[in-house]
Amino acid sequence: MTKLVIFDWDGTLMDSERQIVHCMQMSAHDLELVVPTYESVRHIIGLGLPEAIERLFPRHDAGIRELIRQGYARHFVANAAVQSNLFPGAIELLDELRGQGLLLAVATGKSRIGLDRVLTKTGLTSFFSVTRTADETVSKPHPRMLHEILAETGVMPSDAIMIGDTTFDMEMAERADMPRIGLAHGVHETKALRAFAPLMIADDLFALAAHLRSL
Repeated sequence: MTKLVIFDWDGTLMDSERQIVHCMQMSAHDLELVVPTYESVRHIIGLGLPEAIERLFPRHDAGIRELIRQGYARHFVANAAVQSNLFPGAIELLDELRGQGLLLAVATGKSRIGLDRVLTKTGLTSFFSVTRTADETVSKPHPRMLHEILAETGVMPSDAIMIGDTTFDMEMAERADMPRIGLAHGVHETKALRAFAPLMIADDLFALAAHLRSL
């Protein structure tokens, strides 16, 4: 019986792909580094920021990677040219699930500061009983953040569902022995998501809501 629904944030509830890519590219540009391609940045969305930067800039030392991180954060906060919005149906979905008495949580590659900022901006803070960010635990695909959410809520893995748009989400849930649902409107291809045997892959949040009603 499903008691807990855990959401990824970027690419799952929020359409933030363009903003993330833009800010990462601008940070590299500011430091006169080789600017990563749109597709290469898109592929690392979902990891913790340090882990994402290490994958994108493997030849640079920790000092340069920290400057990239700082530049990314600065652009993300200050940027007005590329803004992120919730995917259509996000608020309605969360409201419906909460109305059914389900616990809701977030497991994200964002930082705590970043998640708290966007939860406040969207007015969604009160929807979630528990949230975990990559900088206060371990980045996906390690399952620790799911283990921590389960421990805090007292829910068994079989009574929870992880919902995300990346293979990092799917692998994390698989390693935690947790059922999972992929979303096709995010950054990783459905073929890659299927490799982790999700219950389904929903085209969008409306299709996801319809499926969750049947559980």
